[in-house]
Amino acid sequence: MTRTSARAETRRPVGVRPPAPGPALTAGTVTAVAGTPLPTAQRAATATADTAPVRVGAFMLSAQFPGQTHGEALDRTVRAAVAAEHAGLDSVWLAEHHFVPYGVCPNAATLAALLLGRTRRIGIGTAVSVLSTVHPVALGEQAALLHLTSDGRFTLGVGRGGPWIDLEVFGSGVDAFEQGFPERLDLLLRWLRGSRVGAAGPQFSFPEVAVVPRATEPPRRPDLGSWLGLDDRTGLLRFPRQRQDLDGPGEELGSTGRPLAGPPVVVACTSPDGVRTAAERGLPMLLGMHSGDEDKLRMLELYRSAWLAAGRGEEQLRRVTRQHVAAGVAQVDDRTSAARATLLRAMPGWFEFGLGAHRTVDGRERKMRDPRQYTELLCDLHAVGTPKQCADRLLATAERTGIRRFALLAEGSGDREATLHNIARLGSEVLPQLT
Repeated sequence: MTRTSARAETRRPVGVRPPAPGPALTAGTVTAVAGTPLPTAQRAATATADTAPVRVGAFMLSAQFPGQTHGEALDRTVRAAVAAEHAGLDSVWLAEHHFVPYGVCPNAATLAALLLGRTRRIGIGTAVSVLSTVHPVALGEQAALLHLTSDGRFTLGVGRGGPWIDLEVFGSGVDAFEQGFPERLDLLLRWLRGSRVGAAGPQFSFPEVAVVPRATEPPRRPDLGSWLGLDDRTGLLRFPRQRQDLDGPGEELGSTGRPLAGPPVVVACTSPDGVRTAAERGLPMLLGMHSGDEDKLRMLELYRSAWLAAGRGEEQLRRVTRQHVAAGVAQVDDRTSAARATLLRAMPGWFEFGLGAHRTVDGRERKMRDPRQYTELLCDLHAVGTPKQCADRLLATAERTGIRRFALLAEGSGDREATLHNIARLGSEVLPQLT
């Protein structure tokens, strides 16, 4: 079991160093009490020759907490992304929503473009771009553009969204949400993989056209000096702690587990149909914040069944399993009670304010979780507490499920400076323990 260093206990930053690879484990081979990683000896016994580190990213909803302006919420996201790179995190994941203060970013790919320009090494992904309200070709063009101009740092996360009024405003209709996601996803993937694409489906029908720009072209690779930050105008030499160059999730993986071409694509999965859709197309999953380890294991087993039924092999399944992303919450403090208190002060009001604003497209009944109970659930499930407790929680999930990538909501305090401090502590006090 990991031990908290004296520097972590006194909140002093530790030196920047890459994480040692952790074991690549699969569901079913490990048992552990929730929140408690396996003893070191048992953890080592489960390791295989092909290992992968635990990789931590920041998940930013651009949440508008009560009393804040839209600009303040977006400013917090932009500053947090830059802070995440400086802290050595692997990635930043951006959500998109329409017409609700739950999140005030309406286009995650557009915000990703800004953040890719503000950063040098960290990965930027959408979590997610909602396919039910956008033309797949338009999104594919954006994704290819970002992939080719960002040294391959962009990841496209997609999902079907919800039965919200968005469907009526953008004209796609409720069928796009209820039945249309597979067709939309397939058209998007054909655009990202091909050089010429046409369509003849129920939702989209158009003659074959040229794909410009083509995502299958290799992105421009930076020279060594640029990658090391030698041309950084700040004059500070910063080495990436977690970012693995050329490594990322993708449906077409080579023998090294890296995508062969185009931007990596992940699919938000909240239902059995979504899991099967992802597995049949060879795409990794993005699992939601509400999922505990047992929920994740059930979805991974369903994914495995659908994967094998599609005729794919075990070796590629093992590589893709390591590319699944689990969303969660992170709040680091010297005491667990203080970390929980921070979230319990801010998040229930935001949930009530933000989620309560959702309107369904057809007047169907919807139920909202009790805001305080939901916040308490998230505190119980995720990395909320001391640096050691946060690290142990992430390691326990990695060991039980085999999932090695996390997108952690870091803005639960609702305060900009507190969010930046939380991200800094994730980098300096939690990441060094994820070995």
